[in-house]
Amino acid sequence: MTISPARTIAFDILRRVDVEGSYASDLLHNALGARTIAADASLATEITLGVLRWRRLLDCQLDTYLKVPASRLDPEVAVTLRMGLYQLRFLDRVPAHAAVHESVELAKRCGKVSAASLVNAVLRRASRNPRRPVEEFLGSNRAPAERLAIIHSHPTWMVERWIERFGEERTIALLESNNRPANMACRLNAAVSDAEIQSELRAQNLETQPGKLLARTWIVRGGSLSQTEALRQGRISIQDEASQIIPLLLGVEPGQTVLDVCSAPGGKTILLAQAAGPAGRVIATDLHMHRLRSMRTQLERCGARNVTLAALDGAQPLPFSRKFDRILVDTPCSGTGTLARHPEIRWRLQADDMEKLHREQAGLLRPALEALAPGGRLIYSTCSLEREENDDVVDEVLNGNTRMRVASSASIAAAAAPYLAAGVSTGSFFERGRFFSTFPPIHQTDGFFAAVLEDTSAPGKD
Repeated sequence: MTISPARTIAFDILRRVDVEGSYASDLLHNALGARTIAADASLATEITLGVLRWRRLLDCQLDTYLKVPASRLDPEVAVTLRMGLYQLRFLDRVPAHAAVHESVELAKRCGKVSAASLVNAVLRRASRNPRRPVEEFLGSNRAPAERLAIIHSHPTWMVERWIERFGEERTIALLESNNRPANMACRLNAAVSDAEIQSELRAQNLETQPGKLLARTWIVRGGSLSQTEALRQGRISIQDEASQIIPLLLGVEPGQTVLDVCSAPGGKTILLAQAAGPAGRVIATDLHMHRLRSMRTQLERCGARNVTLAALDGAQPLPFSRKFDRILVDTPCSGTGTLARHPEIRWRLQADDMEKLHREQAGLLRPALEALAPGGRLIYSTCSLEREENDDVVDEVLNGNTRMRVASSASIAAAAAPYLAAGVSTGSFFERGRFFSTFPPIHQTDGFFAAVLEDTSAPGKD
C-alpha cells in the first residue's frame, strides 16, 4: 500500500523533532512547498501538530496495549504508533483502515520491519474503541494536577506551577488554549488598503477575519499564506498579534536611533524600522550570524533599508560609542506563552531550566540599560508566562538603580492605543499589575510579557 505524502511528511518531521530537537513549524514551512497540494499540506500539519500536542495522552492510551511504555520504544516506532492513534482518536475524516495500514507501512519504510506486526496489532486493537474515555486508562490514584496534566497532555510540573500562579480555573483555560491551533495573523506592511489585501487573500482560497487586537491585522485560515504573492512581495508579514504589539509600546519616533537586541527572526525589527523612518536608524543584533543572514532576506522583502545588522553577544558590554533613544531586549526564553504554536516545547522544557534562563535574561538586560540615552525608553520582553523570566528579572536588575523606572500603564497604553482594533480595552493587558502581558485564553494570541522602562535623567546629560 502506498503511503500518502501527508503521512510521510508528518512522520519525517515528527522523527526529526524527537531525535534532532528540530522545531515543527520550521520543518513544516520547508516541507510544504508549492508542489504540495492543499489537502496534503492540511493533513500533514494536522497530524504533526496534533501528535505533538496530545503526545502524553496518546502515550497513556498506548501503554494499555503495550508491554513496554511508548516512551521507551524506538523513536520511529513510537512516532508511528502516536500518528496512528491520533488519527483514530481525533480525526473523523480518516478511515480507520487507512490510519492502521499506512502506519504499518511507515514502520516498514523506516526500517523497523520487525515492529510492523506490533504496530498493526496495537492500532487494530485501539481501532475497536479509539475514543475510550480517559478515565478508563487514567486510574484513580493520581493527584489532581497530574490528572489534569494527562487529560490535557502537558507535563505535571508545568501544570502544578500554573495552578499555583493562576489558579485551577485559569490553568484549565490555558491548557485548553494550548491544545487548539494557534491563530495565523498577518499584518499589512505597505501602503495598501485592508480591502485590497483581503480581496487578494480570499481569491487564493484563504479565509480572513479582522484581528483580535490590532486594526491593520487579519486572522487567516485555510490554504498556505506562505505561498502568497502578498507575502513574497513584502506587502504582508506573518506575525502573532501580541508579538506585533511589543515594539509598538516603545513609541519610536521618526529620526530616532533604536537598538534591537536578540533581534532574529526580525518581525519586531521591521516594525521598529518603519516607525524610525528613513531619517532614523535601527541596529539589530543577534549572537548567531546565520540567523542574521536569514533575517536580512526578510528585511529586504519588506523594504526595511534603515537597519544595520551586527553579530554580537548581548550579554557583554555593548561596543557602541553612542547611546540609543529606544532599545528592545526581546530575550530568548522558555516560550511557555507559545505552546499552541510550538507544542514540542512542553516536552523539552524542565522545571530547573527557569533558574538558568533567569540568569541569562538578566545578563542581557543589564548591558542594554547602559546603552540607553538619558530620557530614553527600553522594553524587556519575553514570550513566557513564568514569573522567574519576567517580573523577577526586571525587579532584580532594577534593584538599586535610581536612574530607571517602570513606565506607567497609562503611558504604555497610550503608545499602543493608535494601533488597536475598535473596542479593544488596554486595561486587559495589565491584569497582572505593572507590566504588559497577554494571556492566550483571554487574548487569543501567544502569551507575551513586556516591561517598559524609562530613563529618568534629563536628555542631554549623562
